[in-house]
Amino acid sequence: MPTLTLSPPMKPYAKPSASLSILFRTTTVAATVAATLVAGAVAAGATTIPKFKQPKIFGTSFQTDPHHDFTKRISTRHDGILRGWVTYYKAGKAEYTPIKWVKDKSGHTEGWFTGPSEGDVTAYASPVSAKLAYYGATGCKDTETTVDRQGLGDKRCSSKVAISRLKAGRHPGLITVYKGKIVKFREIFTP
Repeated sequence: MPTLTLSPPMKPYAKPSASLSILFRTTTVAATVAATLVAGAVAAGATTIPKFKQPKIFGTSFQTDPHHDFTKRISTRHDGILRGWVTYYKAGKAEYTPIKWVKDKSGHTEGWFTGPSEGDVTAYASPVSAKLAYYGATGCKDTETTVDRQGLGDKRCSSKVAISRLKAGRHPGLITVYKGKIVKFREIFTP
């Protein structure tokens, strides 16, 4: 008769070795750190512009910046939205002035925008953000009206179109300055 040999009973769970435990812990920590860094990078990249108070689109007086010292060299406006237009653009920097609406008393038109009179030093200069959001009131090809109910441009144009319009100058719009840079420009439609 053959002899039967019994093997030792199998253990239902074998404790992993110390080196395997360290590997699991290291992998978990690395995954957590990576997830945190990615979430932080997404949050930093998704930094949004604060909601600034919008001026009257067809305001009949120039907006002021009470904290700006116009007696010193031309510099950036404080953070916020200015009803204005660019008067000069070169190499990523724009000079701009506030504008106001002048009602036409003759009845021929509704009116027009005007800047400060000649010799007035009310002007600003700011770098233009590489991520400038430029919204055209006449589309990006000047062929169609693309405005919201307020008469503000709502079609975002490419950076190439934005730069060409800034260079052309005198497009009335709402200029948003944030952290010393022009980050948004919404053209105002004028018939």
